[in-house]
Amino acid sequence: MELEPGIMHKAAVLIEALPYIQRFNRKIVVVKYGGSAMVDENLKKQVIQDVVLLKLVGFKPIIVHGGGKEISRWVGKVGMEPHFVGGLRVTDEPTMEIAEMVLNKVNKSLVQLVNELGVKAVGISGKDGMMLRCKKKYSGGEDIGYVGEVTEVDPQIIYDLLEKDFLPIICPTGFDEEFKTYNINADDAACAVATAMKAEKLAFLTDVEGVYRDFNDKESLLSEMTVDEAQTFVDSGTLGGGMLPKLQNCIDAIRSGVSRVHILDGRIPHCLLLEIFTDKGIGTAIFNSAEEERFYHG
Repeated sequence: MELEPGIMHKAAVLIEALPYIQRFNRKIVVVKYGGSAMVDENLKKQVIQDVVLLKLVGFKPIIVHGGGKEISRWVGKVGMEPHFVGGLRVTDEPTMEIAEMVLNKVNKSLVQLVNELGVKAVGISGKDGMMLRCKKKYSGGEDIGYVGEVTEVDPQIIYDLLEKDFLPIICPTGFDEEFKTYNINADDAACAVATAMKAEKLAFLTDVEGVYRDFNDKESLLSEMTVDEAQTFVDSGTLGGGMLPKLQNCIDAIRSGVSRVHILDGRIPHCLLLEIFTDKGIGTAIFNSAEEERFYHG
């Protein structure tokens, strides 16, 4: 019998994925979803397909999403000018009102995409179930309005949704002691949720390929780092742009109990599957110590 060309390669890909499926079965995976992958409709569908596949093969995925580009678009639509201090959006009361509306719109669009693939999703914010408590966050000592820093996470509502076989999709708003609403950086929210849930994996979808030893040298991509190596990198002062706080979030998450953190290029189709289910991966994986292996060769 003559087999279709390439069919054995498909079988090999599935076999390669098997040990990863076994290892992470019933484990919690938090996906921080943002950047270009939220703007491009094809990429958006592919990310959702990846997350749905993770769930259907036995993982327990949780999506925490941003919406910064969409918020900026709507702020501009109503004739307001977006302002940023140290990379953080200055969020006055009118901007907070727009941000909350936009984030909830994005949230429900992701719920709809998951539902269309036959998996039941529930969209919630950090205010639901009193999940994300926060305090006012400052940028270099400057007041930037209703921007929150997470102080406490009550993950009970997430556990309840997972127990009932729902896929939780979380938008990053929270509240302070006076129950005022705050916008929370989605990276911070994802890190806080992953830490509270003691997640096996936390994956950041970004607009870069991963962490570079030298950003100007595209051949210097680091496929793996220990948390100590990552901290040395942060302390060196060589990181620029948004990678510094992102890498610090990765370090904090691992030191607080998250097993692995992945920084992935969300512009690459099916980047989650390539990183989680293949021996080579495509982004940067950060783990606790040099004694651990990034890949499972069981």
